[in-house]
Amino acid sequence: MKIQVAGENALILYFAQSVSDEVSQNIQDMTMALQTFVGDLLIDLVPSYASLMVIFNPLRCDHLKVRQLIRQASTKRVNDQACVKGSVITLPAYYGLEAAPDLQDLAKNAGLSIRQVIEIHTAMEYRVYAIGFAPGFAYLGEVDARIAAPRLATPRKKVPKGAVAIADRQTAVYPAQSPGGWNLIGLCPQDMFNPNAKPSMPVQVGDKVKFESISRDEFLSLGGQLSGQVNEPLIEMKQTGDACAT
Repeated sequence: MKIQVAGENALILYFAQSVSDEVSQNIQDMTMALQTFVGDLLIDLVPSYASLMVIFNPLRCDHLKVRQLIRQASTKRVNDQACVKGSVITLPAYYGLEAAPDLQDLAKNAGLSIRQVIEIHTAMEYRVYAIGFAPGFAYLGEVDARIAAPRLATPRKKVPKGAVAIADRQTAVYPAQSPGGWNLIGLCPQDMFNPNAKPSMPVQVGDKVKFESISRDEFLSLGGQLSGQVNEPLIEMKQTGDACAT
């Protein structure tokens, strides 16, 4: 584990150069250890694919002190040999073509039927590796290689709230309407972010997510909406970061 300065009151812990279930588990364990061991000195902990940002209260400690506490927490975590297990969350998804503008092309390009794509997508449990570019946008991996698909060459202006999407070996649910370049294969009626709820998100880094196929009627009964779902692609890509982040 490498520790680097990330700001006047922040350090970032690097666990590896690439993501894996083992790395994600280590980050989850370390997050819990820090919350337990030095929680009163922290402002926030921000886990990501292979790193953990530690934001501390500069009125109570400094970089050197926090480095020492991180090392102690790491030693305590190893000695305890406690593995923090995340929750398994099931998200409903409607895979009807009216809700999935890219599903048919994805299936064709993969040499699969639409039914096979749905079966493969719902068969996996996906680990929550990170949350962002927007509140509640959980990056889930890894998608079965048979249905992995590159981002769209031209992102859409508007991707609807609840869109279930695939980009490369990752899948996700858009928590709100936004621009986006992922392949849309369905819609989820579950709110992925609600600032008035506790917790505000149904998933956290380290959790596992499983998708469950539901019918159109079930989707609507759960509060899902179908009208005006998908906008036309952008005519040209602008430097908004969308092509990389979304």
